[in-house]
Amino acid sequence: MPQAQGDVGVLGGVFRRHVNFQLVKGFLALAGSGQLEKLKKIIGGLPEMRIVISAEHPAESFPNTITLMYGSVLNLAKNMDERESDAFIESTKKTARGDLASIIYTSGTTGDPKGVMLTHGNFLSNVEATLRAVDLYPTDRTLSFLPLSHVLERTAGYYGPMAAGAAIYYAESMETIPENLMEVKPTFAVSVPRLFEKMHARIMEKVNAAVPKKQKLFHWARSVGARAYDKHHPEHDSLSVKLQLIAARKLVHEKLAGRFGGNIRFFVSGGAPLNKDIARFFQSLGIRILEGYGLTETSPIISFNPIDDVRPGTVGTLLDNVQVRIADDGEILVKGPNVMRGYYNDPEATKEVIDGDDWCHTGDIGSLDEDGFLTITDRKKEIIVLSNGKNIAPQPMELKLQADNFINQAMIIGDKRNFVSALIVPNFDKLKENFGIDADGNESL
Repeated sequence: MPQAQGDVGVLGGVFRRHVNFQLVKGFLALAGSGQLEKLKKIIGGLPEMRIVISAEHPAESFPNTITLMYGSVLNLAKNMDERESDAFIESTKKTARGDLASIIYTSGTTGDPKGVMLTHGNFLSNVEATLRAVDLYPTDRTLSFLPLSHVLERTAGYYGPMAAGAAIYYAESMETIPENLMEVKPTFAVSVPRLFEKMHARIMEKVNAAVPKKQKLFHWARSVGARAYDKHHPEHDSLSVKLQLIAARKLVHEKLAGRFGGNIRFFVSGGAPLNKDIARFFQSLGIRILEGYGLTETSPIISFNPIDDVRPGTVGTLLDNVQVRIADDGEILVKGPNVMRGYYNDPEATKEVIDGDDWCHTGDIGSLDEDGFLTITDRKKEIIVLSNGKNIAPQPMELKLQADNFINQAMIIGDKRNFVSALIVPNFDKLKENFGIDADGNESL
């Protein structure tokens, strides 16, 4: 069973009992013995480390540190007296919004990883604006399965729900997500597009394996939903569609929602582009996916689709405290209280991203429509220039290819060539399963 968040956050009072706070410049919470072994190899390079919190008792102590067991820390926290609790609350008030809260490293997929310095104000401004744009309640519950080292999960799946008083449950593993959804019955969840791609493939497999009568019912229910759930469809408000929707919900839509626990109000998708066809597929079945856009450097949320006006293919409207300007070359520039302080120990890289007028250069190409919806077309550095001078945006083609059930990954290439081609990683399991091919390994296949 996934675990809900505990009553943590009172570690200051616990440390006050054991350690002179003037000496504590850092502490580290660990899981099992594997993490302890990793720490043992690098502890010599962590001179400011003073406290280690572990789920397992280490075989040996670390030099110049105090090791506390996680269970003991919680017990001490629960037994804090009122005076200690008040002292801890007072100490938190000394923290200013401009103080550094976290350094989150970029993935380094387009260069060396850089430490993004995010302040308390960066995170708070993003959470506050997000909660003005979408309603979260203390009765809400979410299933968390993305790593908290990812800024999307940190803000949208952790800080946001905490600020709203919602419950957070943590999945046991990526493999147990379907079972955990049924156990937790979340009202919302944050994910990356890959999960929706897998869910889409799984649903269509079952539909294609069903008898013709059930296939016909499914596609009818989708066509009804496509008209009913798209507020811009000309038949959206027609009486005929409304009546058909009642039947479609009972026969198909509610059964699909039941696979997610039955209470889901919406999913949040970010971290990578969501295929427009897959977004429309779920929308037509009554599952709202609020695709958004942001960067680690912007804490991260810049925009996302409003819950009452989801427009697949866009990343929604801007948060009310964020400004966006489209540069002459199509690059998206961002300004606001959510923009990072800079890159850790890298002022030159900071200057490359944040200009003299405080605009953050995202490196993404996009456009804003007349309704204020933002659309991302590609990465500035990934535009392919053919030998004949033509500019090619590879992302739309890659998304189209990756939506195919028999393709796992695809990458468009063609820079300085006179043609475009694709490097494709097949879904070998699906190929074998669907075509009954007996091959001696993937090379033969």
